Order: sequence, then structure tokens, then C-alpha cells
Amino acid sequence: MLIRYLANLSKGRLVLWCYFIWYLVVLVRYFDASPRLWLTSLGLSIIIGAALFISTTKTGAGRVELGGWQIFRLFLTPFCVSSFSALVKDRGFVMIFSPKPAEILLGAGLCALLCVTVFLARGHAGPRRSSGAT
Repeated sequence: MLIRYLANLSKGRLVLWCYFIWYLVVLVRYFDASPRLWLTSLGLSIIIGAALFISTTKTGAGRVELGGWQIFRLFLTPFCVSSFSALVKDRGFVMIFSPKPAEILLGAGLCALLCVTVFLARGHAGPRRSSGAT
């Protein structure tokens, strides 16, 4: 089942998984248990996620139907962005990059490992079926 998922993973979803891996590397390294940080991130997630949901489903002539995972990502993304920003504040990051090369290599290495795993899963699973949406 996991091999089938990886074999059919779209490029867009692969990129999203790499973003999430990068976030997790930073989260594990710079975790802060402050409830204020997480509640602020949750509040921003709700406000911005709702705006993203409205802007993707209820504007224009027709209504767009989203899947459950798409809706979840609309709310998860602002949560990750706001908490990432708070976790790295005043730690010497340049954009999203740690001042410590080992952390950059870890994140990039894990993303590369995922990409290789997807490539191998596609070879193992045979011809790829189109998964449509990202």
C-alpha cells in the first residue's frame, strides 16, 4: 500500500512532502513548548485557512469541491509557516536556511531520500497511473 502511494505520488505532492520534511527538521531541532507560540500559530491557521478555503471554493462563477486532504492542507500550511517563523526567529536563519550546514544537509538529505524512494517505488510498481490533483 505504501509502495503504491509512493509510486503514484504526483510531483506536486512530492514537493509538499519535502516542504513538510524541512519543517519537521526545524521543528525537532528548535522545538519550543511555549503554549503562546502554538496557540498563535493555531489562531493564524484558522483565520488564514478559512480565507484560503473561501478563496478557492466560493469565488467566481462556480463552486469548487475540495477533498478532505486538500482542505486539511489549506489549514496546515499557515500553521506550519507561522510556527516555523516563530521557531527560527533570531537564530540566524537566512530565509528558510539554517546557519548550520549540518541542518541544511539533513533536510536536503531526507528530501533526496524520499525522492529516491519514490523513484524506486515507481520502478517496482510498473507503469504509473495518473493521480490527477495535487
